[in-house]
Amino acid sequence: MVVRQHGLRGAALAVMAVAGVVAAAAGCSGGVGAMADARSGGDPGAVRKAADVLLAEGSSKARTSMEMAAGGTRLTIRGEGGYDFGKRMGQLRVVLPKDPAGASEHRPITELLSPAALYMKNRGAGVPADKWVRIDSTSLEDGNLVTGGATDPLTAAELLRGARNVMYVGEQDLAGVRVSHYRGVTGIGRAAKAAPPYARGALAAAARGFAEDTVPFDAYLDESGRLRKVRHQFSYVNQGRPVAVASTTLLYAFGAPVVITLPPSDDIFAGEIKT
Repeated sequence: MVVRQHGLRGAALAVMAVAGVVAAAAGCSGGVGAMADARSGGDPGAVRKAADVLLAEGSSKARTSMEMAAGGTRLTIRGEGGYDFGKRMGQLRVVLPKDPAGASEHRPITELLSPAALYMKNRGAGVPADKWVRIDSTSLEDGNLVTGGATDPLTAAELLRGARNVMYVGEQDLAGVRVSHYRGVTGIGRAAKAAPPYARGALAAAARGFAEDTVPFDAYLDESGRLRKVRHQFSYVNQGRPVAVASTTLLYAFGAPVVITLPPSDDIFAGEIKT
């Protein structure tokens, strides 16, 4: 994660984007939420097909946010960019919050998302400003669902392949678009088994690394079945205590061109990453 993770071992500890953004995380509840307002209607099966619809759509712009509680303070990491679903690649500009101690704001991090790896620039902590850090997504115990401070938009949709207990909440307006709101839970392991090969490795890693396999979600689909917004509530263990992380992905401007170029090998930092 962009913030310090004591509970995810190995590779996750080596890829902290900024050490000390959160010194210790406090747990907070993250249940499915009340379903009393759910009613008949909609198409719950469309939730499980959300990734397929995005792949057919081609591309979109994206905004992301990741919230967690730390030391009694709720911190939010925000990202904005675009995603090419056909190439399964995206680019986000991720903005970190100030340190809890009140230190100055961190420089935004540029993240390149790809099926096999996460690339980060302006990583800080001993990485030269002109170098990129490359992390194999399948080596991360969370499958990069939260490590980069933003959930890969296509992976967020792939996670819905394991959706169950899906309830149709109703229709509402979302940024001027009429959407159908669904609520339910998904199983990370179940999603990994149902996912295409390109997403299976990262999701299988996440199924092993999180404190709970069950992930509550809220998904919002437009009349074409396109995923406009999804919010997942993850749980991991930090120093023996469960910590809730809420990750939200907002998709818009479908079809907008997205040009992404992965850095050459000479621009990849090969030194030791400080945590």
